[in-house]
Amino acid sequence: MSTAPAPVPAAVLNVAAYLFTRIDDPAGLRDVLRARAGEAGLKGTILLAEEGVNLFLAGPAGAVRGFVDALRADARFAALQTKESWSDTVPFGKLLVKVKSEIIRMDRPEVRPQDGRAPAVTPATLRRWLDRGTDDEGREVVLVDTRNAFEVDYGTFAGARDWRIERFTQFPDAADSHRDELEGKTVVSFCTGGIRCEKAALHLRAEGLDAYQLEGGILGWFAEQGAAHWDGDCFVFDEREALDPALAARAGS
Repeated sequence: MSTAPAPVPAAVLNVAAYLFTRIDDPAGLRDVLRARAGEAGLKGTILLAEEGVNLFLAGPAGAVRGFVDALRADARFAALQTKESWSDTVPFGKLLVKVKSEIIRMDRPEVRPQDGRAPAVTPATLRRWLDRGTDDEGREVVLVDTRNAFEVDYGTFAGARDWRIERFTQFPDAADSHRDELEGKTVVSFCTGGIRCEKAALHLRAEGLDAYQLEGGILGWFAEQGAAHWDGDCFVFDEREALDPALAARAGS
């Protein structure tokens, strides 16, 4: 009896990662990282600001992981965690390394995750809460999607709040307008990889709400929990367009 050949794994490793950490000279670091990533043959985007780093890179697995390991060797980035996925081709046309005022723009300078994170819930904890319908203390759990409306349209958690924002700078005002939906409940903010929901949770907590961020974002959820409690795909900012809960590019992309 013949057997089908084993599937050949996709050749390109994609990583998404961010870390809020103090960077005193982001322009100087830009030059170092641009040279290092270029020599490794990587493509994608690295954003740097005084508040931290945000990156999306793709290339051969050894080159990508070697770049990340070298970055973690710097004490400022030792805690950097990556979300991995695979593709048959590199979903970026070039390498960009930029310095910004914020690695994710919120226009709320009082929100400083580099000085301390908001509490986070793991995918396993959130799965338990969603399965039972309440948190461990019996309180209602409200999921808040912090992404832009067009991203939400690709997919989101079942029952999540979607305030139809067009850019993340609108999130604080939207949250203030919908405060009555969140008061007295356990609020969990989420986004693609964690960066937006980290700032969102800090803002919500500063407003007196019991808010947490989903550790690892949607990509972290897919890696650990797959499609549970999720409807659709997850938009990503590269040529793949969106990933399904198995972290594979959606059909046709």
